[in-house]
Amino acid sequence: MSDQLKSIKEIDQMLKEGQYTNEDWDQWKHDERKGVVRLLAREGKKEQEKMKILKMHEEMSVLEAHYRGNGRLSIAGVDEVGRGPLAGPVVASAVILDPEVPILGLQDSKKLSHAKLNDLFDQIHMDAVAIGVGVVSAAEIDELNIYQATKKAMQQAVEGLRVQADFLLVDAMHIPVQIDQESLIKGDARSVSIAAASIIAKVTRDRMMVKLAETYPEYGFERHVGYGTKEHLSALDKFGITEVHRKSFAPVRDRLSV
Repeated sequence: MSDQLKSIKEIDQMLKEGQYTNEDWDQWKHDERKGVVRLLAREGKKEQEKMKILKMHEEMSVLEAHYRGNGRLSIAGVDEVGRGPLAGPVVASAVILDPEVPILGLQDSKKLSHAKLNDLFDQIHMDAVAIGVGVVSAAEIDELNIYQATKKAMQQAVEGLRVQADFLLVDAMHIPVQIDQESLIKGDARSVSIAAASIIAKVTRDRMMVKLAETYPEYGFERHVGYGTKEHLSALDKFGITEVHRKSFAPVRDRLSV
């Protein structure tokens, strides 16, 4: 029973460092101190969360595994961010992941916290085989329309990969490139590669909007990243339209004619 005499602080440290045996765990399960019970409950919850993340990764890697099984070795996921905002560019990314270096936690970028997005952004940059980014400005969006501008950004992203993709998994679009591809509705929730692309595109665009906020501090771009929030619409009424606003989008266009 000597291990039961370990202080709660010591047990906490052992759990945090993973420096414990099955025998330790079995003994702690019989320790009735409230602090130990709480520590084991916390550890059990962490283990459940880890298993959930592993299961999600496995489910979101099925398509990649299928196409690799058919001889596709460089599968790029492609996604975009920024179709809806009234200001700023539309940004797309293409990412080829390394199946030998899995990145756990990849999912639809809209479901991730700011801190987790940035952590995964760095990890993707560190471990991915290749990353491409495409950016189409507000002026080009007005010229082309948002659908064609999105397609152009995706094409730029694919062509910007330093490793040639031999297959594309694309979120709800078809890209005009000579590479076989599959379009997936809600692809960022179904494919790790598309999820990785959505994270790269979102963080890249968010940082661009924070930078634009330095040039146009009155509009709050660092907070709403160009979307038509009450704050943004109020700033448009008060300060007018800038060169980074999409003049073909109704809330901006309507203010042009006032």
